[in-house]
Amino acid sequence: MAGMESEQYATEDVVELDQGNGTAAIVHLHGATVVSWKLRGEEILFCSKKAIFDNKKAIRGGIPIVFPQFGPWSLGPQHGFARIRKWKLVSTPMQDSRGNITAVFSLEDDKRTRELWDKKFKLVYTVSLWDKSLELNLKVLNRDESSFEFTTLMHTYFTTPDVTKTSVIGLKDLHFIDKVQDGALLSENRSEVFVNENYDRVYQNAPNEIVVNKVGNGEQKVIIKKTNFPDVVVWNPWEEKARGMADFDEKEYKTMLCVEVGSVSSPVTLGPGEQKEYSQVLYVAPCE
Repeated sequence: MAGMESEQYATEDVVELDQGNGTAAIVHLHGATVVSWKLRGEEILFCSKKAIFDNKKAIRGGIPIVFPQFGPWSLGPQHGFARIRKWKLVSTPMQDSRGNITAVFSLEDDKRTRELWDKKFKLVYTVSLWDKSLELNLKVLNRDESSFEFTTLMHTYFTTPDVTKTSVIGLKDLHFIDKVQDGALLSENRSEVFVNENYDRVYQNAPNEIVVNKVGNGEQKVIIKKTNFPDVVVWNPWEEKARGMADFDEKEYKTMLCVEVGSVSSPVTLGPGEQKEYSQVLYVAPCE
C-alpha cells in the first residue's frame, strides 16, 4: 500500500496539512513521522500496510526522524529514540497568503531519554507543505552544560509501482559504505543507480541535489535539495530480508525505495548552547 488508510491510526494522534485540492501531508505525533504526502491526490510516500501504530514501535514508512544515533546503538534502540517518542505540536497548521501550510513540532529531553542518553536537548521540526513540494527543517539545540555528539537522518520512504525501474541520480563517483558487505568502502561508478537486490549503502559527501526517478505513480520524479546533510542512504530490504520483518509485507519491497538524507558517517559535535539546522526540500516534477 502506498499511502495511509485513516483507520490505521487514531485521528487525535495526527496533524493534517491540507490545501484542499488533493495536496496534503499527515504527520503522526509518534516520532513526528510524516506518514503521507499526496500531490493532487497522488501519494508520494510509502507506508507499509503492516505498519504498527501502537505509539511504541517506529512507524514503518513515511519519513521517520533518526536521532541521536543512526543504526545500532549501544545505549538504546536502533536509530535512537526520536522516532519512537511522542512529539509536541508547537504551532498548529497555518496557511500563508500563497496557500503554503506550516506546522511546527518539538521534542525535549525527559526522564526516559536521559535514562538512555544523559543529555539536555531540544529538537524543533518544521513541516511546510507547498503546492508541489514538501520542506522539512530540523533544528538540534544543545541545552546541556557539556558538548554532545549525535548523528541524524530523515528516513524517507518513497512509493513506486516498480522499484526496479526507479533510479537515483547524483551519486556517481561518490564513496559509499556498503552495509550489506560488512561496511566495505567502495566507489559508485553509475550515473544512474538502480536497485535490484538487498541494498543498504551510505553515500558520503553527496551533492546537495539528488533526483529520484519514477516514484509516486511512476510518472513522477522527486528532486531532493538538502542542507547540512552530507550523506545519502539508499535502502531496500529485498525479498529475503522482507520476509523477516513483522511490520512489512513480504512483497512490499517491490513498491518502495528509501532515499534518506543524513549526517551519519561521522558524529556531529555540538557545544553547550549551540544549535544546528538541517533540511530537505522534496520537489515533485514529471519524469522527462
